[in-house]
Amino acid sequence: MGALVLKVKKLRECAILPKYMSDAAAGMDLYSANEEDILLMPGKRAMVPTGIAISLPAGYEAQIRPRSGIAYKHGITLVNSPGTIDADYRGEIMTLMINHGGEPYVISRGLRLAQMVISQVFRPKIIQTDDLEETGRGSGGFGHTGHK
Repeated sequence: MGALVLKVKKLRECAILPKYMSDAAAGMDLYSANEEDILLMPGKRAMVPTGIAISLPAGYEAQIRPRSGIAYKHGITLVNSPGTIDADYRGEIMTLMINHGGEPYVISRGLRLAQMVISQVFRPKIIQTDDLEETGRGSGGFGHTGHK
């Protein structure tokens, strides 16, 4: 089986193609392609363009995830995390950023703002039933497994 091919189209001249930053990285960095700086105030959100569109083969998705560095240092992350890019989407990849920090943050063109991880998608056949298999956990959730 050959290597998976990800086709990337630049939609803006200033766009930077995604890059893996290490040999074993699971995610490739995505870069901002905004024309002007975006001042992201504490508690506010902004839609930041990447300037790229992708073509994934059927059966795959791209997950858009926060970068830990700017999350830790500045409180900047993604509102919908992970975001999903479906195999049939051909529009520009946008990132919905939020500032959870205490200071304004400037998103300038070329900032490494998110990561993109390519994953295989499994689509099961959905069957309605009145009975589910019993387990030791049952319906316990929201912290249930850590208590005795």
